[in-house]
Amino acid sequence: QVQLVESGGGLVQAGGSLRLSCAASERTFSNYAMGWFRQAPGKEREIVAAVSWRGGAITYYTDSVKGRFTISRDNAKNTVYLQMNSLQPEDTAVYYCAATTRYYSDYGEHYEYWGQGTQVTVSS
Repeated sequence: QVQLVESGGGLVQAGGSLRLSCAASERTFSNYAMGWFRQAPGKEREIVAAVSWRGGAITYYTDSVKGRFTISRDNAKNTVYLQMNSLQPEDTAVYYCAATTRYYSDYGEHYEYWGQGTQVTVSS
């Protein structure tokens, strides 16, 4: 059972930056692909970014965050990050990290383990 704990959310003005972190309890963290998802009020959950297992050679970004967000992983620290720059009000949501035993996926239904989420609010 993998436990995931997100941190780094908060309130930021439009144009600002935040870095989300997700710490995993699993010592074999490198064997999990990781993803960041978000859910805004009244909207369905959507994938934001994903990174493949081990060396993280494969990454994915939803179109709306390309060029602004960067996903990365540090296997030595059992942590995945989401660097978010040029934040906009439409980025406001609860952000979740998730893990899958697949080598890579950008499909939410493939993720078996989920964190509790961290709120990101971007003011205009």
